Amino acid sequence: MRLVAFLRGINVGGHIVKKEKLQEAFVSLGFQNVSTYKQSGNVIFETNRDNAAEIQSEIEKRLCAMLGYEVVVFIRSLPQLKSILEFEPFKSQENEDASFLVTFLPRRPIDFPVTLPYTIPKSTAKLIAIKDKEVYSVTHGGGEGALPNSFLESKLKTKTTTRNVNVIRELLERYGQD
Repeated sequence: MRLVAFLRGINVGGHIVKKEKLQEAFVSLGFQNVSTYKQSGNVIFETNRDNAAEIQSEIEKRLCAMLGYEVVVFIRSLPQLKSILEFEPFKSQENEDASFLVTFLPRRPIDFPVTLPYTIPKSTAKLIAIKDKEVYSVTHGGGEGALPNSFLESKLKTKTTTRNVNVIRELLERYGQD
């Protein structure tokens, strides 16, 4: 089974990690066909194991031991990524200068803290939908790309990581389906 690990905080904020080191960490856990994508904490790998929570925990422990700091990991399968793209909450959104983002959560919140759509205060960044363990948002430049992540972390009291929907599309195009 081919999986993607989305790593929080890799190659930002002074936490620079070469792709070879990330690949080494994953290979040392017994994963096969390990590769990275776009230098931003996206690791694609194959495994025969199917317990995503156990895989996530193993990766987090290994990265912490290798790097000396906590790295939160979000595991998604290729079919899950395909489902994210098929959901298409961005269809009705204004496209000009817009970035369409997906924020990965560790679990679906029981109670979401705001009514959607919701504009993040003092910005034009807007949370537009939630489905399963992902929140969808739209930003319009001006340094707003990080706002959905930090806003959701503060409201949900959990770690999250955000990717542009184009990265998810490119991952599927490049690495195909299981």
